Amino acid sequence: MATRLTALPALEPDPLTPGPDQVERYAEALQGLSKANADFARRAAWAQIRLAGARAGSRPAEAYDSLNRIFRLGVPPDPPLEGPTRGILVTPTIPRPADLGLRALASAWMPWTGKRFHSGTATGDNLLVASARPVARVLFPSYRMEPLDDGSYAAFRFRTYVGPGTVDPDRETMKIDYDSDENPRLLIRDILDELVQIVPGAYLGKVLLRRKETWRLLGYFALQPAAIVAHEQPVAARGEPVPAAA
Repeated sequence: MATRLTALPALEPDPLTPGPDQVERYAEALQGLSKANADFARRAAWAQIRLAGARAGSRPAEAYDSLNRIFRLGVPPDPPLEGPTRGILVTPTIPRPADLGLRALASAWMPWTGKRFHSGTATGDNLLVASARPVARVLFPSYRMEPLDDGSYAAFRFRTYVGPGTVDPDRETMKIDYDSDENPRLLIRDILDELVQIVPGAYLGKVLLRRKETWRLLGYFALQPAAIVAHEQPVAARGEPVPAAA
């Protein structure tokens, strides 16, 4: 359904204590904006994702529900992603107190900065900061990351394809599959990311971990094309400070 830009202020959820249905309704309204308002839609969708992640520390049930509802509004990226993206860990979804420890660690040191996609071959890899290299050498002694010209590294290659969601079988997602002989057997090959486009330029993903025959949701991440991030200052939803490079 088409959305008028002037209708959005009345729909915007409270940034601190929204209901998941309000977040879902607002995200769906953003999807109905015209192409002329595509930039606003992308910024606003990104802000809602970040706000939900920020609330997860104090309101985990609401935040997880809101993120799941936003995710279920998405579709596989169209057009397919190409080139580098900048990413954020939105929130872990593991039980407490482990989630609080992981959140604290991620705020102090986040080695992952995004993903790089090659649409022609339906492959890609992850982008990591230079300080990730010694940690990777300890965890995966025989694995070698690829150095990049800017001093960062590419690692953990994946293949991409479209299919029903693992925990959302009624939704189509883009699978980011690490189960390849070139990746470390420890942990990496048991990870499956599923990504959807909320609006063009704003992408939300689920991180799943395989344990025996079941998949467990570990957390949410989000991506934006690197070219967009490099040329703008993000605009926050009301109440949210947004760092310049997120």
